[in-house]
Amino acid sequence: MPDEIYELIGVGLGPFNLGLAALLEPISGVNALFLEQKPKFEWHRGLLIEGTTIQVPFLADLVTMASPSSRFSFLSYLQAQSRLYHFYFLEHFHIPRREYNHYCQWVAEQLESCRFGERVEAISWQESLGYFEVKTQSSTYRCRNLVLGVGSVPKVPPCFQGLQGEDIFHSAEFLHQRQPLHNSQSITIIGSGQSAAEVFNELLQEQETYGYRLDWHTRSSGFLPMEYSKLGLEHFSPDYIHYFHALPQEKRDRLLSQQHLLYKGISFSTIAQIYDLLYERSVAGNTPEVRLLPLVEVKEVEVLTTPNGKRYRLGYRHLHQDKRFTHETDCIILATGYHHQIPDCIDGIRPLIQWDNQGRYCVNFDYRLALTQDSPNQIFIQNGELHTHGVGAPDLGLGAYRNSVIINTLMGRTIYPVQRRNVFQQFGVAS
Repeated sequence: MPDEIYELIGVGLGPFNLGLAALLEPISGVNALFLEQKPKFEWHRGLLIEGTTIQVPFLADLVTMASPSSRFSFLSYLQAQSRLYHFYFLEHFHIPRREYNHYCQWVAEQLESCRFGERVEAISWQESLGYFEVKTQSSTYRCRNLVLGVGSVPKVPPCFQGLQGEDIFHSAEFLHQRQPLHNSQSITIIGSGQSAAEVFNELLQEQETYGYRLDWHTRSSGFLPMEYSKLGLEHFSPDYIHYFHALPQEKRDRLLSQQHLLYKGISFSTIAQIYDLLYERSVAGNTPEVRLLPLVEVKEVEVLTTPNGKRYRLGYRHLHQDKRFTHETDCIILATGYHHQIPDCIDGIRPLIQWDNQGRYCVNFDYRLALTQDSPNQIFIQNGELHTHGVGAPDLGLGAYRNSVIINTLMGRTIYPVQRRNVFQQFGVAS
């Protein structure tokens, strides 16, 4: 209805806002709306490589860690798909990435609050009227509260800006750009996280079929595994969020710079697959046309014109030896990660939001953005609080916890209980 004032409007529909929509669905009296510009739910569509899994247990679905009996749980999805016994016999804790994507689509299709194909163009605050106005390409909506869940966008190093195309692209586009790679003589992957490893592994398996040279370069110190010990995983808990959020911002930033392998490394299984295949390819004195090179940083890119088309000359510096060298290649895949981008649609409410000295949101413990003036209207954030809440911000396993906190804050009472003590170790000491 055009005059309806929603209690909450969500901007963006990734897993976190979708989980929020699912957990709000059984609560009577809460009219919520979630808007997404894509025509349907898609989660990292360019990286739904066959054989890849999500990196958290299936219990980290949209709802289970807050409401195990929810009809939107992954187990409910399996039952609806007649796959319970298949999953039972599979005996895997980590589910295929393709299936997680399909599970989320299954949930989205059942939620009337989720609307796809609606791009939010602008948001304004109507202070005297007590609501936000959210404009899309075709409609205008009103709401008392907002939750921003626009997610992250691919990060492209400065020297590659403006060069993206069929031959240079981010790993997020891998499956869409894969076919032209088969005609290349040389492919270079830049980056050292899970996405880089999965792309390298996929291309390595096809290398003997298509005959290209394969290089994998990174400025990291090595192709290292993600921390996956049980006590290490306890950093992805409400307990650690309590500890981290209470620290001064300069200490938070310093901590984050030391914790990359908690959430940016490679899974042990992917490293093992790559090593095993390289080992097999080297039998009988064979030398695979492969080079893995850490501690190198791309400084410049030169486009070369050859009789067979374009090539690229990359200028590198070795970070330890401080030596410069060049490398030529036909195609470049940038597995250089993602960064959280402040969406343009909030320009109209920027003055209402408090920003830190680095231009980041100031975020309260309950995921409300700190505002510049007192207001009953609130703005919540999803996966934009890494700098204030720690390494668990992008982790699927903490999505249901964050949504529980948001719902309890929104409702002013406990709807989904949140436990204070969840892990065995203690972070910090009592003051």
